[in-house]
Amino acid sequence: MSRIAILGAGAWGTALAISLARRGGHELTLWAHSVALAEDLVETGENLPYLPGYTIPMDVQITSDLPGAIFEAQIIVCVTPSQHLRETIGHIAPLLTHDQIVVCASKGLEETTFLRMSQVIGALTNHACGVLSGPSFAQEVAAGLPTAMVIAASKPETALTVQREFSAPTLRLYTNDDVTGVELGGALKNVIAVAAGVIQGLGMGANTSAALITRGIAEITRLAVACGGRRQTLAGLSGVGDLVLTCTGSLSRNRSVGIELGKGRKLPDILSGMNGKVAEGVHSTAAALGLAARYGVEMPIAQQMDAVLHHSKSPRDAIRELMARPGRDE
Repeated sequence: MSRIAILGAGAWGTALAISLARRGGHELTLWAHSVALAEDLVETGENLPYLPGYTIPMDVQITSDLPGAIFEAQIIVCVTPSQHLRETIGHIAPLLTHDQIVVCASKGLEETTFLRMSQVIGALTNHACGVLSGPSFAQEVAAGLPTAMVIAASKPETALTVQREFSAPTLRLYTNDDVTGVELGGALKNVIAVAAGVIQGLGMGANTSAALITRGIAEITRLAVACGGRRQTLAGLSGVGDLVLTCTGSLSRNRSVGIELGKGRKLPDILSGMNGKVAEGVHSTAAALGLAARYGVEMPIAQQMDAVLHHSKSPRDAIRELMARPGRDE
């Protein structure tokens, strides 16, 4: 039996643990940063703060002991919020062995460095990191609804190993060697999803939403290609697939934040009501603009969302300015 450690007991980490336990054939450990959360998960048998209503199988070991969680694990899956990933990897980096596979399932960009999550891991370890991404709401994965995702890695054997160990009747994984494209698709779609929520909150129509999603994927693709990703990757699950899900699905946190912004609520008030849950687009927007500036890429939607999120710009004014931009070829 393969031993798999999942680092991060939020909704997505818990859903992966449930999915892998349902599949069978693994020794599973779910690590929670908080001792109190780990104790609650053990006592209640479910993740009441982040994923209520889904039972965590008895054979999932739950712990707040980080070294113990990764000890002798063949696969280590990092599912922490993007802004906490560096700290977590810094703790385990001296303990990793050369044969352990590290997989990143966190979607975001580091705020100060503009690094992708696999780059953060690579800067702290000698491990080539795989990236797990694609259209996947935690609640639906936990419920066993059919889901398709992508595992990207520079080493084919890494992607094939994760594909083999994670695939199940309700979870289908495709392999890809375009780590940059897959990862940027997963990180940047959160920015566009906030804008999609703003449109919903303002009461604008389906025409507006379709235009935003279409121009959003164009914006994401421009930056991904400039960073070395492949255009066709962004037409797949980790690009268009994840973008459509996050921009239209009612379970999207980023879209929900945008809806409240569109209704006139202030960002601090919105975030304080999320009970510790993270909307990665709030953090990734400024980082996306920093990365775009580094490569000389224009990102008008991200620019307007940054102004709304962090500079008190009116959402209606932001949409108006996007529509008033000079004409250009598609």
